[in-house]
Amino acid sequence: MARKTPEEKAAGKQAVKNLRAADAALHALGKREKAAGIDYETPEFLELNRAANEAAAKVSWFRR
Repeated sequence: MARKTPEEKAAGKQAVKNLRAADAALHALGKREKAAGIDYETPEFLELNRAANEAAAKVSWFRR
């Protein structure tokens, strides 16, 4: 098992931060839309969902 370089560790930590931020934005939008009575996928939701999925692809399943 190879050890990770400091750069790889930093990139991994940043990827996790990006994922958490994307998920937080998506959930906040979901709460606002639910409160407003919106029950369909808005363009903003689709964009945030795409960003969250892309961020998740850069993080190992173990760290999600």
